[in-house]
Amino acid sequence: MASKKKATPISLQPLDELFGKSNESFNGISEVSIGSLYPFPNHPFKVRDDKKMSELSESVTEYGVLVPGIVRMRASGGYEMVAGHRRKRACELAGLKKMPVIIKDLTDDEATVIMVDSNIQREELLISEKAFAYKMKYEALKRQGKRSDLTSCQVGKKLAVEEVSQNTGDSSRQILRYIHLTLLLPDLLEMADDKKLPFNTAVEISYLKSEEQQTLLQYMNNHNMVPSMKQARELKQISKERILSYSDIDQICMNERTEKVQVQIPAKKLKQYFPETYSKAQMEEIIFMLLASWAEREGKA
Repeated sequence: MASKKKATPISLQPLDELFGKSNESFNGISEVSIGSLYPFPNHPFKVRDDKKMSELSESVTEYGVLVPGIVRMRASGGYEMVAGHRRKRACELAGLKKMPVIIKDLTDDEATVIMVDSNIQREELLISEKAFAYKMKYEALKRQGKRSDLTSCQVGKKLAVEEVSQNTGDSSRQILRYIHLTLLLPDLLEMADDKKLPFNTAVEISYLKSEEQQTLLQYMNNHNMVPSMKQARELKQISKERILSYSDIDQICMNERTEKVQVQIPAKKLKQYFPETYSKAQMEEIIFMLLASWAEREGKA
C-alpha cells in the first residue's frame, strides 16, 4: 500500500513582507503614543468625523486596530504619519492611548507615494483630494524615478503620469486634468467639490490666471450663475490672447443668457385673462407692468 504523501505546510508571509521591510533598528510592529503621531505635511485627504468614522471607531473599540499604520521618525521628535490618519482619529474617538504602527525609514518621495497609494482607492473622494494627491505623487515620481535623466523632459513627465494612473481607474489624460485643478482658487475648487461647478468646466477655468479667476468668481457671485462649458472655453481662449476683463466675461455670459431666455405663452392661455378686444401690445404692456410690480415687491428691481 502506497504511503500517503505528506502535506506541504502553508507558508504565511510575515508582516514585514506585507508592509515592506522596516528599519533594521526596529522590529516589526510597535505600539506608540497617539500624542507622538503627527500628520503628513500637506496631507490631501480630509479626515472627517462622519458616519464612516463612527463605524471605524466602534470597530477599533471592539477589535482594536487590525492593520497597523505606517510612520517614519521626525527629526524634531515623534513620528510622522504616512498611512493611517483615519485609524489614528478612530483611536482618539475610542479613547485609546496607543496605536500599532510600522516604523519605516523613508525618503520624502517614498513616503509621499505610499501615502497617496494607501488612500487613493477610498470611495467618495472629493475632487480636490484626488487633485492634490495626484499632483503630490506625480511630482514625487518625477524626482524619484530610476530614469532620472528623463524626469526633466517630456518623456519623463509621460512616464511619471502613466505610473500615477496605474490602479486608479483614471487615464493618464484624466490624471493631468485633475492635477491642473490645483491651480483653481480655493473658492472655485470648493464649488467643484460641492458639484456646483461641473468637473469639465472647472478644468477649463483652471487655465485662467489667478486674477482672472478672481474676476470670474466676482461675476458669478454678482449674477448668481455658473459658466457653461462653452462659456468657459471662450473665456480660456480670450485669456490666451489678453488679460480677461469683467466686461469680457459679461459679454460672453450675457450673450448666452440672453439667447436662452425665451418664454412663450400660448395665446389660448392669455385670452383667459384679457378681453378679446386687447391687442398684443396692450397685453404685453400689462404683463410687464405686473412683472415690474412683482420685482419691486421682491426687491429685485
